[in-house]
Amino acid sequence: MSHKVSSCEVLVVGGGIIGAACARALALRGLKVAICEPGPDPAAASAASAGILGPQIERTDEALRALGLRGRDLYEILGVALADATGIDIGLWREGIASLAFDDAEAERLREAVADQRQAGLRCDWLEAADVAERFPAAAPCLGAMFAPEDGAVDAPALTRALRADAQRLGARTFSTRVNRIHKILGRVTGAEIPAGKIRAEHVVIAAGAWSTQIDHLPRHLPVEPVRGQMAAAPWPENMPRTVLYYDHGYVLARSGEAIFGSTMERVGFDGSVTPAGIAEITASARRIIPQLPAQPTRTWAGLRPLTPDGRPIVGPDPDVRGLWYATGHGRNGVLLAGLTGEIIASLVATGASEVEIASLAPERFTS
Repeated sequence: MSHKVSSCEVLVVGGGIIGAACARALALRGLKVAICEPGPDPAAASAASAGILGPQIERTDEALRALGLRGRDLYEILGVALADATGIDIGLWREGIASLAFDDAEAERLREAVADQRQAGLRCDWLEAADVAERFPAAAPCLGAMFAPEDGAVDAPALTRALRADAQRLGARTFSTRVNRIHKILGRVTGAEIPAGKIRAEHVVIAAGAWSTQIDHLPRHLPVEPVRGQMAAAPWPENMPRTVLYYDHGYVLARSGEAIFGSTMERVGFDGSVTPAGIAEITASARRIIPQLPAQPTRTWAGLRPLTPDGRPIVGPDPDVRGLWYATGHGRNGVLLAGLTGEIIASLVATGASEVEIASLAPERFTS
């Protein structure tokens, strides 16, 4: 791109899973979209993600669970649409997730969670120890498990690729550059500044994950903190059916012939490195769940997840600057909420309203 001014209707800052989902949904509505993505950061969250769709398994608040359920179910439609348009299979798998209990306190907590969810009208079961042994023969003997039959997973890197490819097919342009700052005049966005010049835009969507805080001239402080999640993979045992199992905050899932396990939650700033202690911790947790996993993973990596103080993402309009929108701070729920976040942002930009209730995600909730 030259130094001359480029222009678009909507500039999406960030090309990870959230930025890509927003760009695709906006382009689907016929808007002229540009994505600024400085290139794959080795610590970016999307590529590092296990891709779990577990709104019923992850501990969360009522508002976030309701959004998570919508986000999860949306993949049924989105997966088909993306496969048709791009030929990329997002690897949607929905055969249920079990969260295992190895002590009485955890069994009690999980039984209460099952009762709570059933009361809310959700499909959720308590599996006795014998049921777990029968359904998940590779799992370690446990006291029982909470089972959410509609939870599952997607292949997060494939999903990100498919969203980007579809956005490009629909006319979105991608610039391999970072955004230094946004421009605004009289309470309205006019575009953004990049190292090579300016991009004029009527709308700017901040979707840069943990890096959203590094964009200058935002009208408010975004309390989004990078939280490192270390991950590891080993060959998936041959005789074992594909599954997703949780224990506390650790999990093991099958993807493309590998067992993927994770994940730490470390506040170490923008350090995306892998540590022996972190890998030892998640490997021990994974082998607690499935004892026949190898003691040494075949590969390891880490991603920086953008976490907010209340664990909910920041999605919606800036109250003071027209044309400025946020889609960041998704923490551990980026993949789960990506498709839904794209729909919300596209609807807000195109019509000024969202049919999804997003008051609990408002950017001003931290400052008011």
